[in-house]
Amino acid sequence: MKISLGPILYFWERNTIYDFYEQIARTPVDVVYLGETVCAKRRQLSLGDWLDLAYTLSSRGKQVILSTLTLIEAESELSQLRKICQNGDFLVEANDMSAVQLLSEQAIPFVAGPFINIYNAQTLRLLVKQGLQRWVMPVELSRQTLDQILLEANKLGIADQFETEVFSYGRLPLAFSARCFTARAYNIPKDSCEFICSRHPDGMPLQSQEGDDVFTINGIQTQSGSRYNLLPQLTAMRSLGVDIVRLSPESSGMEDIIQQFHKARQSGVEILEVSSDSCNGYWFQRAGMENCYNN
Repeated sequence: MKISLGPILYFWERNTIYDFYEQIARTPVDVVYLGETVCAKRRQLSLGDWLDLAYTLSSRGKQVILSTLTLIEAESELSQLRKICQNGDFLVEANDMSAVQLLSEQAIPFVAGPFINIYNAQTLRLLVKQGLQRWVMPVELSRQTLDQILLEANKLGIADQFETEVFSYGRLPLAFSARCFTARAYNIPKDSCEFICSRHPDGMPLQSQEGDDVFTINGIQTQSGSRYNLLPQLTAMRSLGVDIVRLSPESSGMEDIIQQFHKARQSGVEILEVSSDSCNGYWFQRAGMENCYNN
């Protein structure tokens, strides 16, 4: 089983991004996803900068994949998408169907990101014909649903034609909107947002009247209030046929999280406890914000 590091979902300063990936290069992460997936206005790094990082990480033994925007709203964003798809050296994670179309038209293999609605093996079969090599399970699906999909894929004779990746740590990316919620919280227009989201390197907590962390606001993206954590499920995922577990970058403590997952996959020992403020309900077919380990 491999460990992947998903794309940075937050707005970080340029030097912070470079420092972060220098640290990641020294970790046992196998796969690194690079690029902006949330907001097209976040241009601290150009495509050329991302490619330079990709070549550096690749030279240090990482498989590098370029991730695309999830919400395409303008021709300029579509033009940038075309350039990513035609980079010529690195696999691309398609996060919306326009990327899938561009890649399939050019017979370029791709990864289907967690925002492509793959809910059954028939959809997988269709996308495999279009060039899918790996899919990242949508975060709202359960272990039982994943098992059913993979069993059906085996019956369809396609199970050996793709890899399965599961989002396993971090705040769950739940939804996207044309409206910027962070700008709205500061009562400023989206078009002149002053990159206010940079003040929140791990998103802005949104609490209920009772003080519970319900959501996390990250620009146009809504995330879970708690961190999803499937560390105790590595053995179960391996038995299902999961090839890769995905960890989502945070501004601090990421190396420790990577080491925890690395040690667990090496030892094969089942981890029984995680932080009490974690959530994992979706995996167990429960309300997403529940922590079923503590029940």
